[in-house]
Amino acid sequence: MKNQKPSKETLERWRKDPNNWKMGMFYYNPEDTRILPPKRTSWMGWTTNFANRNSVLFFILLILFFAFIISMILRKH
Repeated sequence: MKNQKPSKETLERWRKDPNNWKMGMFYYNPEDTRILPPKRTSWMGWTTNFANRNSVLFFILLILFFAFIISMILRKH
C-alpha cells in the first residue's frame, strides 16, 4: 500500500478508528503518510501524525518558527 494512494474510504476509516488516537487526541498511524491529516473532528482542522517522521519534523519546525517570531517581537520592546 506504500506505492498506492489510499482511497477516501480508507482515509476516513483511519480517521475514525479509535486505535489510531492515543489518549484520544494524538493521531498515530504508521500507514498514513500525510503530513497533516484531519483531526478526529474534521471540521476542527488538521493534526500531526506522530507515527510519521516527516509530520513530526514539520510540527517541530512550525513551533520553532513561531518561537522565533515571538522572540523577535519581544526583543524590540
